[in-house]
Amino acid sequence: HAIDEAEIAREMQFHRAATPHEAREAAATTLVIRELVRLECERLGIEPAPDAGETDDEARVRQLLDREVAAATADPDAAHRYFEANRERLHHPDRLQVDHILLAAAPDDIEARLHARTRGEALIAQLLEAPGRFEEFASLHSACPSREQGGSLGWIERGDTVPEFERQLFMLREGLAGLTVETRYGHHIVRVVAIEKGAPLAWDEAAPIVGAYLEARAHQNAIHDYLQGLRERWPIEGWEHVAASP
Repeated sequence: HAIDEAEIAREMQFHRAATPHEAREAAATTLVIRELVRLECERLGIEPAPDAGETDDEARVRQLLDREVAAATADPDAAHRYFEANRERLHHPDRLQVDHILLAAAPDDIEARLHARTRGEALIAQLLEAPGRFEEFASLHSACPSREQGGSLGWIERGDTVPEFERQLFMLREGLAGLTVETRYGHHIVRVVAIEKGAPLAWDEAAPIVGAYLEARAHQNAIHDYLQGLRERWPIEGWEHVAASP
């Protein structure tokens, strides 16, 4: 099967990346793996049996890997060594006490989102000069019901809000963020009032987490090795041209 530019272009829409070249290479890789899986399923006589919502291609991948790649089991000694070497990373969830001002804009309204960001940057500049006015600004400008509490969201742990908010929120230090935080709802002016680090996990608390992580990592490595084996069974011609920049 020859993978042409039209197929790569169609697949690229499903691969967000920093550059078009990276998106193109990710799309080409996906198409190659999909074809390797199809060929191997044909060789083994595996007919796609999609679950609800699955495509034939997705079903082939699932069925082939379920059949050919064994589930991994974490070694208890390896798990304990990982725990000892990574104690600083194994802790109860951090939490933040956060205030915010939401400048609302619909996800597909580019002009409104640009206006919200510009307006947010102007308000941040004013708040840097007069930090004591945050609650007043929240009451005047925020589109969130928290404006009635001066913009307070209280204490937040991971999973309490939308992922794109948390990804940025948990990178902040205490104080007023110098830039707006963008989410599906618009742009937020954020003030981190306090940061509370989670207490370290004891071994009995960490053991199931570490075991699941090591099993998932081992399984991913096994899948990678298996796909490498498919590349050897079904040689790829012209890969350098498929993945190269247009």
